[in-house]
Amino acid sequence: MSNPKVIGALELSSVGIGYKALDQMLKAAEAEVILARTICSGKYLIVLSGTVSDVESAMAAGREAGEGALIDELILNSVHPSVFPALGQSVAMSGDDFKALGIVESFSGVSILAAADAAAKAAAVTLFRIHVAMALGGKGFLLLTGEQPDVESAVAAAVEEVGKRGLLVCQVVIPRPERSLINEYI
Repeated sequence: MSNPKVIGALELSSVGIGYKALDQMLKAAEAEVILARTICSGKYLIVLSGTVSDVESAMAAGREAGEGALIDELILNSVHPSVFPALGQSVAMSGDDFKALGIVESFSGVSILAAADAAAKAAAVTLFRIHVAMALGGKGFLLLTGEQPDVESAVAAAVEEVGKRGLLVCQVVIPRPERSLINEYI
């Protein structure tokens, strides 16, 4: 898929059921797998993209195959284009690109996807990393940068989105991050 605009995500409490759900999702629709893997705490995360109808069909099949193992789910229409490279951790940046640093952390990999989309749509910021659930005990976090007022607005939008699910761990805005801190992320 050259330019995906819709994301569907399922977080399941069972690895085996996760594989089964993914199989059913792929059989139900022409959706592209963005991410499908085991995550911390013995869970399975699936992120697909495609047309609205394909993602909706795949998600319906995944929910049905989920056999009560569904933890969280999400369909995002009109996903902000910066979400995809940040999720793939393929955003190239130099230390000079950083201004204020915004961080939002959630108890769920699925909810951080919604938060990242909300943040990117709320202000002129650069999403440069969306980390979902690996080596985090199943949590997710996002990192973004921009002018401080924009970062504050984007973080607030992300927090509001995660807050709808009651899964916020923390929010941080660092006005002028130390250069050595930035080197950890680029």
